[in-house]
Amino acid sequence: MSMPLHHTNEKAVAEAFSKQSAIFDTLYGSDSIIAYKRQRVRQHLQQYLQPGSHVLELNCGTGEDAIWLAQQGHTVHATDIAPGMLEQLQQKINTTSIQHLISTECISFTNLQQVQQQKLYNHIFSNFAGLNCTGELNKVLQSFHSLLEPGGIVTLVVLPSFCLWETLLLVKGKTKTAFRRFFSSKGVKANVENTSFTCWYYNPSYIIKTLQPEFKVLSIEGLCTIVPPSYMEGFAEKHPRLYRFLQKREDNWKQRWPWKYIGDYYIISLQKQ
Repeated sequence: MSMPLHHTNEKAVAEAFSKQSAIFDTLYGSDSIIAYKRQRVRQHLQQYLQPGSHVLELNCGTGEDAIWLAQQGHTVHATDIAPGMLEQLQQKINTTSIQHLISTECISFTNLQQVQQQKLYNHIFSNFAGLNCTGELNKVLQSFHSLLEPGGIVTLVVLPSFCLWETLLLVKGKTKTAFRRFFSSKGVKANVENTSFTCWYYNPSYIIKTLQPEFKVLSIEGLCTIVPPSYMEGFAEKHPRLYRFLQKREDNWKQRWPWKYIGDYYIISLQKQ
């Protein structure tokens, strides 16, 4: 019997990011725009985190956010499908004094009904498009209600189906990149460390429709809408004055239409009713 397509894709995702785990922080840790993205996500989170929250983190990667959350006094159950990523996180945890605040588990976010830490969480958090690696996002979203306490909050950072900066690449003749999100209903191939898998793009309307009426929207912010995406390597260093100007504009307009919908990512928070 052949393996279901979503299981095959998850296996490829786990393999790809396990391969990259040892160099992941080196690749992305010093990038100015990635640092800006993390800062923005954390500013957003801090609006909604209650003191001493219990947080379920999905696709935690090497644990940069899990450790930051624990340093703020929150308890984190950090999950990921890639064993290599969790090994990197565990190495970091072992060098800190906050080991008691972070637990880890290798599990797919499409299988959260089997998560080891079965409790009612205050917050569910997924950063930097991990959720774009599944064609079953509806299944993930539908599992949130039973995992969150009444009034609990979910914060997701997701790639939408339109990105202004990518579309502008058309003027450079990069047609495939410029339009890749437009034709993504069946998924788009990605490649990490010579391992191919499929990713999908989801607009805020999809998440809102799937979670209503049990959840209400708290806020939506565009991320890398005016600031260029981080794959434009060295932009901040090559054009520091322009970068600061764009950053200021994005900080001011991040929740305005249409900017909140046309970034490389968006940040969305919803509250369980």
